[in-house]
Amino acid sequence: MNNPKYKIQKTELLSNNWYTLNKVTVDYQKKDDTWDTQVREVYDRGNGAAILLYNRIKGTVILTRQFRLPTYLNGNKSGLLIEVCAGLLDEDNPEACIIRETEEETGYRLRSVKKVFESYMSPGAVTEILHFFIGEYDTSMKVSSGGGLEHEHEEIAVIEIPFDQAYVMIAAGEIKDAKTIMLLQYAKINNLV
Repeated sequence: MNNPKYKIQKTELLSNNWYTLNKVTVDYQKKDDTWDTQVREVYDRGNGAAILLYNRIKGTVILTRQFRLPTYLNGNKSGLLIEVCAGLLDEDNPEACIIRETEEETGYRLRSVKKVFESYMSPGAVTEILHFFIGEYDTSMKVSSGGGLEHEHEEIAVIEIPFDQAYVMIAAGEIKDAKTIMLLQYAKINNLV
């Protein structure tokens, strides 16, 4: 944080329950060189990684389905969301994280992954940077049924579907998760499947 046009005046901890929520007061210099003050709540949940698993020969992708409380509270009647595999970095680098998460959530042990881009997912309120990956899979890489970790209270369904079907599910409103839409669009643009 070295930009002289922004000066953090105060940071107040509001919650440190699941992740960290701070109330931050920042002075910032406007275009006319006057200063103004903003007070914002900033949620820090750490950085993460996401991956689209695809099989070029079969023309399929691996997605997951799990309950997401925030979507349920905002009108998703079932609370279930179809997503690409993803997870928080914790202490890992992005590549190690996504290889670990892929095996935990989907049961596939990947040999290699390719980072394709990174993005701030909700920059108005959340600090998270998400690292996006793609990875090819085949049946020989399946080492377990996946489903997530019980001690993390994960109950994840693994879905293998044709890529074309997954892509149509975006327009149909059946896939509403931003990271999933971004990776499916990346696959379409780059003719991965």
